[in-house]
Amino acid sequence: MKSDDANLQGNGSPVLEVDNLCVAHDGLQVVWDVSFAVPRGAITALVGPNGAGKTTILGAISGIRSHMAGRISFLGESIENLRAHVRVARGISLIPEGRKLFPYLTVQENLEMGAYTKSARANLSGSLSRVLGLFPRLAERREQLAVSLSGGEQQMLAIGRGLMSGPKLLMLDEPSLGLAPIMVAHVFEIIQRVNREGVTAFVVEQNVNRTLKVAGFAYVLETGKINLEGPACRLLQDPHIKKAYLGL
Repeated sequence: MKSDDANLQGNGSPVLEVDNLCVAHDGLQVVWDVSFAVPRGAITALVGPNGAGKTTILGAISGIRSHMAGRISFLGESIENLRAHVRVARGISLIPEGRKLFPYLTVQENLEMGAYTKSARANLSGSLSRVLGLFPRLAERREQLAVSLSGGEQQMLAIGRGLMSGPKLLMLDEPSLGLAPIMVAHVFEIIQRVNREGVTAFVVEQNVNRTLKVAGFAYVLETGKINLEGPACRLLQDPHIKKAYLGL
């Protein structure tokens, strides 16, 4: 499964820049001087083991977790002092680990909840048509409660809800978590399709092999620090990656 070269590399212009980020969790520092960039139009990955600090970094970028030090820039402007809902309005959408759906709302109601910013509400009908076109299975189940969906369908709904805000950057936290292999493949195909439609994607995953096959550039986070970075295809051949993550 491969993206075309243009989507892998982006156009070089950074949508997101993180410089020397330090973040604490429950009073203990868990992220240390992390720096990376996400180019416009690309699929960029942050991979590493459970507990490395990946979700904590996404929390700092999205504004749901405060940070100790460092700079976060989105489209060339500093955002680290903006509240989370303002960052969403600027164009950042987070698909959280575990999906965090509203279980007793319908599929359509969950999607509509994603369009809560002023600009998103103005384009609600168009966004809903686009998302249901992207996920025909959700269109078939639009009146069902989210709790009644399979794990894969719930992940589709979480991604669809994130797209309803019209994001410029879609951040996905462990999108393959808890899914059967065939559904994992489908979810990554969806990420590629969304990317081809013009949405920059930042994928945070433990599934290193699958993620590096769709990303253009990747960073490897271990114990709160970035230990490796480079083109994803090259990292797949790195001896440390092969031994630590691929079992080779």
